[in-house]
Amino acid sequence: MTIDDYKALLPILSEQPGVYQYFDEEGVIIYVGKAKSLKNRVASYFRAVANLPHKTRTMVKQAHRLEFIIVESEADALLLENTLIKKFQPRYNVRLKDGKSYSYICIKNERFPRVFITRRVLRDGSTYFGPYTSNFRLKIILDLIKTLFPLRNCTFQLSEENIKAGKFKVCLEYHIKNCQGPCEGLEEESGYNEKIEQIKNILKGNFSTVKRHLAERMEYHAHHLEFEKAHLLKEKLAAFEDYQGKSTVVNPSVRDVDVFTIASDEKLAFVNYIKVVNGAIINTLTEEFVKNLDQEEKDILEFAIPLLRERFNSIAPEVLLPFRVDLPERDYKITVPKIGDKRKLVELSEKNVLYYKMQQQRDQATAAKKQTPAERILRTLQEDLHMSEVPLHIECFDNSNIQGSHPVSSCVVFKNAKPSKKDYRHFNVKSVEGPNDFASMEEVVFRRYKRMLEEEQLLPQLIIIDGGKGQLSAAMGSLERLGIADRVTVIGIAKRLEEIFFPNDSLPLYINKKSESLKLIQQARNEAHRFAITFHRDQRSRNFTQTELTNIPGIGEKTAEKLLRHFGSVKKIREALITDLSEVIGVEGAKKVAGYFQEREV
Repeated sequence: MTIDDYKALLPILSEQPGVYQYFDEEGVIIYVGKAKSLKNRVASYFRAVANLPHKTRTMVKQAHRLEFIIVESEADALLLENTLIKKFQPRYNVRLKDGKSYSYICIKNERFPRVFITRRVLRDGSTYFGPYTSNFRLKIILDLIKTLFPLRNCTFQLSEENIKAGKFKVCLEYHIKNCQGPCEGLEEESGYNEKIEQIKNILKGNFSTVKRHLAERMEYHAHHLEFEKAHLLKEKLAAFEDYQGKSTVVNPSVRDVDVFTIASDEKLAFVNYIKVVNGAIINTLTEEFVKNLDQEEKDILEFAIPLLRERFNSIAPEVLLPFRVDLPERDYKITVPKIGDKRKLVELSEKNVLYYKMQQQRDQATAAKKQTPAERILRTLQEDLHMSEVPLHIECFDNSNIQGSHPVSSCVVFKNAKPSKKDYRHFNVKSVEGPNDFASMEEVVFRRYKRMLEEEQLLPQLIIIDGGKGQLSAAMGSLERLGIADRVTVIGIAKRLEEIFFPNDSLPLYINKKSESLKLIQQARNEAHRFAITFHRDQRSRNFTQTELTNIPGIGEKTAEKLLRHFGSVKKIREALITDLSEVIGVEGAKKVAGYFQEREV
């Protein structure tokens, strides 16, 4: 990427936290980075480039494009960066020397549950909170929880039978007030479970009462000049204020799911897809779809979901959506979450798809300002005809004959929305007798593109046939014989109502009469008609002239052409002196011509 590429990206970069990915020319991720502000972080690669490390400069030069994903917080950006690095192993990222993942707080699924830190998430019914990006903060939170709510940390099986049998004795933790002795039945299970519920509330972020309590205690100790105790409480309060209870990027409570959301405007729909595997986002994509007729967002999602799941080989048993859709043939569950962790994933997807839509609209507005009139017209034509590429090269055909005499055809060429007269071609129809426009069109289209294929010339993106469904079908027959029918867009234009016909479609397309794209089609059609008529008139005149001279006994076509080239017209030949004629075709020929015209004047 260059500084110019960066300047083009600058208006669309978000100042929100997220992850950015650099791709090379082959579409391979070569670097993944996190950012508190995507705009500021990406800018750092292009400001004071000389001060960047050599490896970083090399990476930026090899980068072909940049993509980014918006998340809720800097911590989520760190988690998503970690997940993407593990999955894609980009060549310019530092390799992880160990396979450690981030830490969680586990509330064990057992009687008198233990609360402890773990890196392993097991599907054993236990409750996990996290992941946590800072072990320092994590330990402060856990110490605070145990200070507020004394819990056991032993691994005894505290079943009701074992406690009644007196199999266990209290340990040192009981004597130093860190445990209330449930192993000897000194603490009721109901009271212990109430503490567990309070701990869950704190880990979910519902700790306003606890924060108020800590602030009051901190002020109390400070007032009594107990500054060490006050400072300890200040650290614990800071841990609560900085703490994020759950991440939408990595969440053990959500297993394997696909998330889809949609945003649209008048012409386009944007579908965001997030793939979650083992509770972690491993892929995200926003795809554009062109809206046909008056399709609703529900219809587009019904089309997009199977398509994207197949592309990413997804076998997730659940799909999360912002609203209900009808997909009868499916082997997965559809959920429209209203609250909880799954709803947060849908909201994250919605944030990304709305930002992508805004980004695309801004790009289009910027591009429209930079477009030349020709580019604007061609892009409008591309949209009106639903073409996959811009029709930079257009060719238009028309026939001309009078009651079948001297049938000719013309092919005019437009490049970048302007006539390219050096590329115009005219054709004498060879295989058709009588007034047969369909057969004439079939012949000249076949001859035109057979030669282009033989000479390995580039085919046009758009072919316009002057005429209705009959002429269009004849032209398509030739293109199919040549094997190029699926490589070009072909339309026919009927003169009466300016109807646009497509192959194998009986219903015409009506383009707005004021549209610049229709005016371009009409210009090409009118130019083809003018060129065909002019060529036909020239052919008739030439045939008449040559017939007049070649009727003279002893005068052939070559002699007639020599006379016409020298004198310019039959009239001047008739008026010429015999001496002038003899200088061109000799004395004997001059006598024959002069005698012929003298006899006709008698």
